[in-house]
Amino acid sequence: MMTYEEWFIQQGNLHANVMKKLTDKSVDEVIEYFKFENMVKNEPDFCPLYKDNKKCHDMEDLNCYLCACPNFRFKMEGFEKTPDGKTLFSVCNIKSRDGSQYIGEDYIHQNCSGCIVPHRAKYIKKNFNRNWFEVMKDVRPKES
Repeated sequence: MMTYEEWFIQQGNLHANVMKKLTDKSVDEVIEYFKFENMVKNEPDFCPLYKDNKKCHDMEDLNCYLCACPNFRFKMEGFEKTPDGKTLFSVCNIKSRDGSQYIGEDYIHQNCSGCIVPHRAKYIKKNFNRNWFEVMKDVRPKES
């Protein structure tokens, strides 16, 4: 099983590889390129769901530019222990009403599957940066 950190680095690198092909494109053209339908066809290795033509979020006009959300926060060692001994590993920084939690025997993880905030072109354009790691800079804690 992949850790948040491993996934974060892998996704950022996949994103950078796609962006290398789009250096001559405008912001709007880049956002257009990252539409789900285009990505399934043009970048089949970007997401494991693409091989089954499956979306991670059930929405029209799904855009994959922000495959992960800039509002997601994770901490490998956990943010805190709850009174019942579970470790809170990830949270939504904006406390989206469409988010929820996966609660297991000894862990709690943020569940973003009901939230579509970062997958709309308008949101992407507002937060756009050609460097995915820059857009996502607050997702993981700073080194102390």
